Amino acid sequence: MRRTARLRIGAALAAAAVVITGTAMSMTMAAADPAASPSYSAQALGPNLSLGAGADGTSKAGGTSYGNVIDGNASTYWSPSGTTGRISVKWGSAQTVSTIVIKEAAGAVGNIGNWQVVYNGNGSVLASGTGAGTITFAATSLTKINFVITSASATPRVAEFETYAGTPDGGGTEEPTTPDDPTTPDDPGTTPPPSSDALYAAPNGSASADGSIANPTTLASAISRINPGGTIYLRGGTYNLSTTIDIPPGKDGTSGNRTELFAYGTEKPVLNFSAQAENSANRGIALGGDWWHFKGFVVEHAGDNGILVGGSNNVIERVVTRHNADTGLQIARYTAGAPSSEWPANNLILSAESHDNVDSDGEDADGFAAKLTSGDGNVFRFCVAHNNIDDGWDLYTKSDTGPIGEVTIEDSLAYDNGTLSNGGQAGAGDRNGFKLGGEDIAVDHTVVRTIAFENGKHGFTYNSNPGSMTISNNLSIRNGERNFNFDAGSSVFRGNTSCDSGSNDRIVGNSDGSNQWDTGSNGSRCSAYSGSLSWSFNSSGTLVVTIGGNVVDL
Repeated sequence: MRRTARLRIGAALAAAAVVITGTAMSMTMAAADPAASPSYSAQALGPNLSLGAGADGTSKAGGTSYGNVIDGNASTYWSPSGTTGRISVKWGSAQTVSTIVIKEAAGAVGNIGNWQVVYNGNGSVLASGTGAGTITFAATSLTKINFVITSASATPRVAEFETYAGTPDGGGTEEPTTPDDPTTPDDPGTTPPPSSDALYAAPNGSASADGSIANPTTLASAISRINPGGTIYLRGGTYNLSTTIDIPPGKDGTSGNRTELFAYGTEKPVLNFSAQAENSANRGIALGGDWWHFKGFVVEHAGDNGILVGGSNNVIERVVTRHNADTGLQIARYTAGAPSSEWPANNLILSAESHDNVDSDGEDADGFAAKLTSGDGNVFRFCVAHNNIDDGWDLYTKSDTGPIGEVTIEDSLAYDNGTLSNGGQAGAGDRNGFKLGGEDIAVDHTVVRTIAFENGKHGFTYNSNPGSMTISNNLSIRNGERNFNFDAGSSVFRGNTSCDSGSNDRIVGNSDGSNQWDTGSNGSRCSAYSGSLSWSFNSSGTLVVTIGGNVVDL
């Protein structure tokens, strides 16, 4: 660490999948011609269930729309922002689907490579193969179905994603067009890899590998195949990635058994997204699922957030987010326009570090954030944010979206925010340690046993949050403007200590004699807090901070 700090602060669904122009095992298909007439009976298929449905996906290229795949118009289309991505059809009530038809737009026929059809409800793979066309599988009752493109020869253009209850010609599936050349389970290049309760991914893994420790798969493939409550082990090394690792809503663990994404043993996996351009769609990991547990890896150089936590009841532990082009780890809604009832809630960010995140405008990239569209019950514990271009923590609210849920920050540390590790600064950055609000919207956050040290502006600031926050047993030292800045509200302050503030603290609220504010000179407690800052996580993940070689115990 650059400073010295230590604060001991306190599976059946996937069966029977068949593609019309290939064998059940290979699922290799001729590309669909959007202008061609279907060779099967439309009466047997029944109506196209996609007409009148909804659609969403992982990303969309400029000028394209998710809704274009369900409009019945082959001249409009959706493309992902890269060469891979997910497009989904969804309904307000359950529909039985046994056939989908993927039509590519003119000029892009043959671009789609490998794909999976996924039951969004539990992540089961209904079918897997290559190329666009007609796909059938066991009849499944669902409210959302995903078509996941995992490889492509060029940017895909999906003109239509049709869904049907029936199968071609009214029953079963057609015979393979190449019966004399079947693909056997022994062919790892075309056999759909199995789902599992334990899978291994590696930087040199193959999407078609079985995911064993001897034959690891890719991270994206492992996520698509892992069973609820299973574990994905990341082998050490650098994963050079260009597209977002997406865990969509519905790809969930369970309340008693989270799905795990863990570093293997003591190995150090680094997910490197340097290939991404700075763009709000280019996150490193987008977690829309519930009941996941991440542990022990690094996410760096993403084109936006390193990790977006958009699901609920997740644990993010001992993860480092660094050098991303927006906030390192942000809790906010996964789906644009989602109502507050669907905002991410009850997530625990534990023993995590976020540093040197910087955007080109120099005003958006924080260490951690739960802002704009985060739900209730999110907790940051034993976390460290340092050297981010904007704030260490940002709990901003806007009138457009209204109040966020109450956030708890405990036993954590923010230092040197507003200045990168290389000394770089940006005039537009807010440079606070802990920014706790915005636009005069009251939210009753809790911040306890936490340190703000030498941040560029305020250590702790209400930032126009007039709520009744709990601000207790915190330490703020040598921040550029004020150590504590609270100009409105009815917050309760107990046991806080301020030393060497850039200017006098401002406190409006319920404050008593247990606090030591800076009113122009230091109080007696400050003698224990002179010297340099050092920090580490002990073996249990507890944050241990020292100042001047002395352990800080709040």
